[in-house]
Amino acid sequence: MSESNTARSVSGEDEVVDLCRDLIRIDTSNYGDHSGPGERAAAEYVAEKLAEVGLEPKIIESHKGRASTVARIEGEDPSRPALLIHGHTDVVPANAEDWTHHPFSGEVADGCVWGRGAVDMKDMDAMTLAVVRDRLRSGRKPPRDIVLAFLADEEAGGTYGARHLVDNHRDLFEGVTEAIGEVGGFSFTVNENLRLYLVETAQKGMHWMRLTVEGTAGHGSMTNDDNAITELCEAVGRLGRHQWPVRVTKTVRSFLDELSDALGTPLDPEDMEGTLAKLGGIAKMVGATLRNSAAPTMLGAGYKVNVIPGQATAHVDGRFLPGYEQEFLADLDRILGPRVKREDVHGDKALETSFDGALVDAMQLALRAEDPIARAVPYMLSGGTDAKSFDDLGIRCFGFAPLQLPPELDFAGMFHGVDERVPVDGLKFGVRVLDRFLDAC
Repeated sequence: MSESNTARSVSGEDEVVDLCRDLIRIDTSNYGDHSGPGERAAAEYVAEKLAEVGLEPKIIESHKGRASTVARIEGEDPSRPALLIHGHTDVVPANAEDWTHHPFSGEVADGCVWGRGAVDMKDMDAMTLAVVRDRLRSGRKPPRDIVLAFLADEEAGGTYGARHLVDNHRDLFEGVTEAIGEVGGFSFTVNENLRLYLVETAQKGMHWMRLTVEGTAGHGSMTNDDNAITELCEAVGRLGRHQWPVRVTKTVRSFLDELSDALGTPLDPEDMEGTLAKLGGIAKMVGATLRNSAAPTMLGAGYKVNVIPGQATAHVDGRFLPGYEQEFLADLDRILGPRVKREDVHGDKALETSFDGALVDAMQLALRAEDPIARAVPYMLSGGTDAKSFDDLGIRCFGFAPLQLPPELDFAGMFHGVDERVPVDGLKFGVRVLDRFLDAC
């Protein structure tokens, strides 16, 4: 058989695992300061795979090594608004000593592909590549234009990836009105007759902050009532222990209503313990969307044990619900007190869209075709994605990276966690769903 015939005989399901493994093996750790290897190698890999099937991808480097790949597929009706499928190729760092299998080995074990990025989000990158390559090899055009974007720097806020493209290369997204990306479309098994697939329609906003307290420097043996470390630690302690009030947004209300119907029992967001106890493995993801939050993550002060420093700093990961940013900032300043100077390291808006329209219908149809007991429901992501940048172009964004997961898998714990892995069957399921989705989009 010729090489070309062999290539045509390979399906998306056949190659998705190898694509995912290849991507995981490319170390794209993002430390947030350009000290990592960057995404250039991944961008070139993606571009090569797209060029093999006739596309003309562009590699755009915003900083040395920080590269994204963008390509456009012509649809049957180019006059229709285009769809964006976006994914990021960077990952958070991983300490190999903590892992069962090396985080950059792409090992296949126990029915899963293991490695950093397996669910965040080289799985979706691989599924997208697999579906696109299969369709182009077989000459199957999508109904409308599709823009593909494989992006740098999402894990540090997207400055050198999505934000750079939106600010400097808007022409690449000409005519795009809707988008799908990460952290949505994954399953939550209710019972043998019902599996919910959570489609992300909202995201919390972010304020990554540096807190600073200035005090009086001095000798460690002396009494000092103006110790910057003491003042800062007391403020950070108050913040870390603060119980933020429950605020139910329309997306969370819709999700709880859907889940109440599915479980046959009421879910009261004001009763946090009772509600979360009924949610199993997704409790952590849902619980974080019921309140604003501010998690202290870093502390820094001093240079010698017998010297009281004149300054102490802390970093905080702040997240606010759609519509509650001003309340969040006011509460934050009240908790911290007047001595603490607060400044943003990185900030971005919250997002929320409705769970309706032809694109949502296409998701529902594609999921049910592959899983007869599927029901798609909206939910809010407690974190953020590159959708925040694309929203600035007027693009309506959803999280839809379909995966059918075993009920026992701690999916939420996989994100930025140790032993991140994605089921092989889940990847193949995702390829089939995305293929059907593109037919109906």
